[in-house]
Amino acid sequence: MKPWQRNILIGLVGLLLVLLVGPFLVPVPELTTTSTERELADPDSLFLEINNLIVHYKQVGSGETAFILLHGFGASVYSWQQVLDDFGAQGRAIAYDRPAFGLTSRPMPDVWVSGQNPYSVDSNVALLAALMDSLGMEKAILVGNSAGGATAISFALAHPEKVEALILVSPAVSNSGGRFPAWVTPVFTSPQLRHLGPLLVRDIAETGNDTIRQAWHDETLVTEEVIAAYRKPLTAHNWDRALYEFTFAPRSEGLRNRVAELKMPVLVITGDDDRIVPTQNSIDLAQEFNLPLVVLPACGHVPQEECPELFMEAVNNFLEGLK
Repeated sequence: MKPWQRNILIGLVGLLLVLLVGPFLVPVPELTTTSTERELADPDSLFLEINNLIVHYKQVGSGETAFILLHGFGASVYSWQQVLDDFGAQGRAIAYDRPAFGLTSRPMPDVWVSGQNPYSVDSNVALLAALMDSLGMEKAILVGNSAGGATAISFALAHPEKVEALILVSPAVSNSGGRFPAWVTPVFTSPQLRHLGPLLVRDIAETGNDTIRQAWHDETLVTEEVIAAYRKPLTAHNWDRALYEFTFAPRSEGLRNRVAELKMPVLVITGDDDRIVPTQNSIDLAQEFNLPLVVLPACGHVPQEECPELFMEAVNNFLEGLK
């Protein structure tokens, strides 16, 4: 081997070692101020073990009509606290924390059963089906906000017999399988990047308050109480590692196009000033698939929180049409 060839080989080996070993040399201190989910629970919090998860949920009301409320990315059951009782006045209403959020447990890869990623779309669909079975719900009206809307659609496609209707609130749906190019996932789910993942998530979380305010049309309504409620789950064990795993978990391919396959009644609701999922996205979705649409004035991405009266008026008009 010629000297220059040997030097290139040595350089490549050195680079490979840096890539393979270097990330593990970066210290990732454990968070010392976290609590268990039950320690963070509210007086009306309920927990149920399903599919090797401890699921946190809240329930109000009773009757044959059932509602299941699905929150968006970075949110929790708190996102429905303004309207949960309104749904409960019309039947049995359940709001639960999807895996990686709120006070539902956050299993790590070393304990995933059969390697099944609990943060993937398929696992979320299976979890919702099992939750309905455990709670004795044969059929429900799904109300999904943002990424919760995407979960609602995925579930309705997989289990149409379990869905009476869909209410999609600023739904985050697209035709791509994820937020990143295909090559990104294997890189960011490698042991090296999983080691560094918590540092990346913790850094992003520092700017989370700005994102919360951006979800409202009137940012003055985002009180310290609202901020505290959104940030409380960020004190649960493994919140940072779970959020990293969720970010790169498998997504559904071509979900937006598959809206055409839905046979149950569907309502789309959005605020006229949605800066997270732009209002026009919801308008286009409704127009393309000929779905009823309500655009609420002076509302942002979470109208059920910012404009609960207008939101429930739109919901009730839709429900009246189902009778």
